[in-house]
Amino acid sequence: MAHIIVIGNEKGGAGKSTVAMHVATALARMGHRVGALDLDLRQQSLGRYLANRRATMERQGKELPTPLFRPLPEVDKAALTPGENPFDHRLSQAVAGLEAETDFIVIDCPGSHTRLSQVAHSLADTLVTPLNDSFVDFDLLAHVDGESGKIVGPSVYSEMVWNARQLRARAGLAPIDWVVLRNRLGAQAMINKEKMGRALDELARRIGFRTAPGFHERVIFRELFPRGLTLLDLRDIGVVGQMNLSNVAARQELRDLVKALRLPGVEVDF
Repeated sequence: MAHIIVIGNEKGGAGKSTVAMHVATALARMGHRVGALDLDLRQQSLGRYLANRRATMERQGKELPTPLFRPLPEVDKAALTPGENPFDHRLSQAVAGLEAETDFIVIDCPGSHTRLSQVAHSLADTLVTPLNDSFVDFDLLAHVDGESGKIVGPSVYSEMVWNARQLRARAGLAPIDWVVLRNRLGAQAMINKEKMGRALDELARRIGFRTAPGFHERVIFRELFPRGLTLLDLRDIGVVGQMNLSNVAARQELRDLVKALRLPGVEVDF
């Protein structure tokens, strides 16, 4: 069975699609067969990213390692059994269709609570949650006392992950390896950043996730999307001039991220 990597967070703007695209493409570059699904049926950020990539390859006449993207199939509601949810059926069909052809399936979830996202979390072998370095985003994981700064209890997203873990346990599946990324980090080491680090470490021990460094806030990520490119593509398309120190550092961040995920059979060699 393919190893399923779910990129999930119920808040927009955390960089989920950027992380999904870079992880999926990095795995493809290392020779793994990778599938990709986008569960944000409205915005389709990952789907648009990959469409931009195909357009760039056609325009430049070059082939770049690319995950196999599949839109969710439509279903005939008349063919569903009583009580069967059409979104469940669409997702299970999409995953089943990719499993025979791939080693990894990367699923990009929307920045809101949806039925598709909920089901995808229960399918995750590895769950990656990008988180802006802000207590606004932290509030999705846990509530914090405003005076003492102590964690009061888990919040809505953590509860959804807990439910997904319970479903997997009842089905006899392996536990979810949950990795929270401190993403879109600022360059300055501020007091708030230190507080976030301590709060995440405490919460990780309480509800069972690992923390890993994500990407710093960089202009290059906004420039890559319209061309469907990742940090690993710049040399291949002859954009050597963009390999400045910032972009080299971003490439190292991607390398560290993929290593931190500890995916089965993956030896990072880029």
